[in-house]
Amino acid sequence: MLPNFVTFHKNTTSHSTNKNLHQSMVISANTRVESLAKSGIHQIPKEYIRPQHELTTITDIFHDENNQQGPQLPTIDLNDINSNDPKAREKCRHEIVKAASEWGVMHLVNHGISGDLINRVKAAGEGFFDQPVEEKEKYSNDIDSGNRQGYGSRLATNACGQLEWQDYFFHLVFPEEKRDLTIWPSTPNDYIHATTEYARQLRSLVSKILTALSLGLGLDEGRLEKEVGGMEELLLQLKVNYYPKCPQPELALGVEAHTDVSALTFILQNMVPGLQLFHNGQWVTAKCVPDSLIVHIGDTIEILSNGKYKSVLHRGLVNKEKVRISWAVFCEPPEEKIILKPLPETVSEGEPSLFPPRTFLQHMEHKLFRKNNDSVA
Repeated sequence: MLPNFVTFHKNTTSHSTNKNLHQSMVISANTRVESLAKSGIHQIPKEYIRPQHELTTITDIFHDENNQQGPQLPTIDLNDINSNDPKAREKCRHEIVKAASEWGVMHLVNHGISGDLINRVKAAGEGFFDQPVEEKEKYSNDIDSGNRQGYGSRLATNACGQLEWQDYFFHLVFPEEKRDLTIWPSTPNDYIHATTEYARQLRSLVSKILTALSLGLGLDEGRLEKEVGGMEELLLQLKVNYYPKCPQPELALGVEAHTDVSALTFILQNMVPGLQLFHNGQWVTAKCVPDSLIVHIGDTIEILSNGKYKSVLHRGLVNKEKVRISWAVFCEPPEEKIILKPLPETVSEGEPSLFPPRTFLQHMEHKLFRKNNDSVA
């Protein structure tokens, strides 16, 4: 299975300025970024240095977060999403549709998942990454054999061999009967219990958001849910992203600019900023809003809506002061069973189809093919 975080926004130049000043160490497939960060290096290996055209856009993430000027991600209060008051319910759904259309991303508050459960999920993820690298390696994945679940580091995501300042733990969390608990961490003790309950509650929230988006397209409320696989086939894949302190954050990215292939992506953060969204020609930093979830529109919903909802381009910055951790849940349709194409109701003579029909797997392969070809152009 291809990774659900396939990217294709390209790097077509290589950074050469001061390259001889940077470490010449060999970065192998199993090099952990955490190990590099704790090794005492003051300059990052050249494989992690972004190309010149990107370097000019990398900013101080803490300064950005404190900057109150400029656009801010919309924050949607879900308290009324199932209100008995039709006007209150419609207002809430309208705000979701507006944010999905204009931004492709939003903060969600009063989303129904308790703060206690979220804290348990965060503590479990932090507890796993607090272990020595040697312990985490017991859960390492094997990309070459096609086993992408488990502990890993981002391999080169383009033909130029660029690397990202990130380690991760990746695994399927819902439907429960499709999980492989043998690769779930046994330490900390609460990891399985907290993550399982979080996935159950998040799946309910997924349906609420899909309902609002369906109604926003003039469809039956269950239409998008059905189109992405329903309760039985829509997969929830959790990726716990670990971004160590970086000695030269002005030269690196935790994750390069990309859109998600998923239908929706839900993100928790450990209150350390880093996520940026590309909006109206500029990078906008997502503020850390207490007790909130961030939800992205992914490619799948953009395709089904014929571009009416936007799959948001985003990236992750790093810093030298604090470790950043995020919990991203990708909600993905089955790879082969569903043909992704604009729904008939979204297509007209004045609004022709913007996307050719493809399976989810074909869409991922198409993005990877375009990315690699553009990287070597």
